[in-house]
Amino acid sequence: MYVIESAGMTDVGQRRKNNEDALFIDDKQQLYVVADGMGGHQAGEVASGLVVETLWEYIKRFDDDTEVEELEDPDESLSKEANRLLSGIYLANKSIYQAAQGKEEYQGMGSTVSSVYFTANTLIAANVGDSPIYLVHDESIEMLSVPHTVLAEQAALDPEGAQQLGGEFKHMLTRAMGVDETVKADISEIQCFKGDILVISSDGLTESVDKEEIHAVVKKERPEKACRTLVNMANERGGKDNITVIVLKVKKTVAKPGGFFRFFSKLFR
Repeated sequence: MYVIESAGMTDVGQRRKNNEDALFIDDKQQLYVVADGMGGHQAGEVASGLVVETLWEYIKRFDDDTEVEELEDPDESLSKEANRLLSGIYLANKSIYQAAQGKEEYQGMGSTVSSVYFTANTLIAANVGDSPIYLVHDESIEMLSVPHTVLAEQAALDPEGAQQLGGEFKHMLTRAMGVDETVKADISEIQCFKGDILVISSDGLTESVDKEEIHAVVKKERPEKACRTLVNMANERGGKDNITVIVLKVKKTVAKPGGFFRFFSKLFR
């Protein structure tokens, strides 16, 4: 297993009354999750809470020597751990969807999810929605997550056309947890190395602090201080939304370069 130095922080920001973000850090399971909830009457808090609770409860059962439901149709191109993470996300989606059907005040609630899960020699990054996951390697910072927004998806298809869209499309989700009975997560599995840093956050951070600034902070400061610095920066710039961030630094690894290294290299070309 990797040796990880981890820290996380969540803050309501300057303009919201409630914090609809949730985070989860489990150094034993090496599972790290950020969820950004949405919905009125505090339903966003319920949705994000269900994401982190369901996902953690599912993953930790594999260490409890209990019988655990695996994906019926696993992706053979992924490791068993990656398929388990996907299964946990699907179960969390189902939990939110069913809760929304059961109470009128929860109808329409949903959440993003962004998760990093370490195996013996790889890291898995999975997401639904627009909460970003960044990987800092040497002097580069790249996004591992796939933003599921109207603007991002339009930019992938037609970059020039995307420039004509208004700012409201930047945060208009095309995919979210709990909105439908099923959901498709984007997932990648790569090798990482000593000194690499992972940053998982809600868009309340990245709306105010760009990735180059995030890179500079996490390279200079240890995870706990880096979290405080980044949250303070977002609040000083208006704190328009809830702000959540997890910073993970790989202190030691037993991984050896191999097939995943080739994929990793492509990431930073």
